Amino acid sequence: MPSSTSDSKPTAVAYAKALLGICALIIIGFETSSCYLLNHFSLTYSRICRQYDQAVTTRHAGPGEPPSVLMVGNSLLLHGIQLDRLRSLTSASMQIYPIFLEATGYYDWLYGLQKIFREGAKPDVVVVGVGVNYFLANNIRQDYAPMLFFDARDTLALASDLHLDRTATSNLWLAQVSTFWDTRSAIRTQVLSHVVPHLEDLFLLVSPRPSIPQGREFVEITIPRLQRLRELCEGYGAKLILLVPPTLSSESAVREMAYAARTVGVDVSVPIDPAVLSAKFYQPDGMHLNREGALLFTSALAKDLPGRVAPQNMLASRWQSGGKGPFSAAKSIDKTSSKEGTHQQ
Repeated sequence: MPSSTSDSKPTAVAYAKALLGICALIIIGFETSSCYLLNHFSLTYSRICRQYDQAVTTRHAGPGEPPSVLMVGNSLLLHGIQLDRLRSLTSASMQIYPIFLEATGYYDWLYGLQKIFREGAKPDVVVVGVGVNYFLANNIRQDYAPMLFFDARDTLALASDLHLDRTATSNLWLAQVSTFWDTRSAIRTQVLSHVVPHLEDLFLLVSPRPSIPQGREFVEITIPRLQRLRELCEGYGAKLILLVPPTLSSESAVREMAYAARTVGVDVSVPIDPAVLSAKFYQPDGMHLNREGALLFTSALAKDLPGRVAPQNMLASRWQSGGKGPFSAAKSIDKTSSKEGTHQQ
């Protein structure tokens, strides 16, 4: 007579298979619904995908053509630059391909640019403008960026740069391969925005401004990061320009950032001195320019940027990248991500 124990084994296996099947259906359901919501209701995702696809098509300018400029940044540029006006004012001197994703910083764009270059982009100039605070921040945006800007090969390198533990590394990898996992917070925000009026304005007010290290720590973080960005761009034949948008009471930090950029041979654009912009030109958070501030910043940028992307300046930059001029002084600076992390500790 067969024992009850032997009878229960096939039943347990059947239950386990049924449970796995249900879990698989749930996962597929989450992924499918996330993709649908993302493609049909996320204005941010639609904008970034459109800008990203255009950026990948950039090519070096031919004879008589204006240089191609890949301009990347966060909400400081999204709110601070009136793109139609900038393009109108500079159409004869450059072709602008923007990608502006809110809450992104140095590491988002270091790996984002790396992926864009790998996919075939060949801009003449890369302009990076994330503000001093976000350039020094030691984190990434948790949604959209992993899925759009990082490859699977980048996950471990980025985790090493950020000194992530195993849980955080697993979350980063899941965000890179799973639409639901990457966008779960964005979906939650979209739902809340339909329930809570002016939710985005509320987030701007309560979101803490990233702190700025002082003195030697500022230099030890900034110099290797600028060096690494410059080498990445020059490796693909592009000149790097650091764009420093104004924020309220940021005069000292902007001066330090500009000095650090020039130290490693990175061209820096500070179109407008933050000291000349009072609080009336900013949104209530004191970081993002309002419409009047954006008009001033865009006009100033349209005057400053064309001279920096002029063909003769790009040729000079490529000549210097061979080890001459001010770039030779930067050779002693550590280039590896592991040593950069050592500086930050």
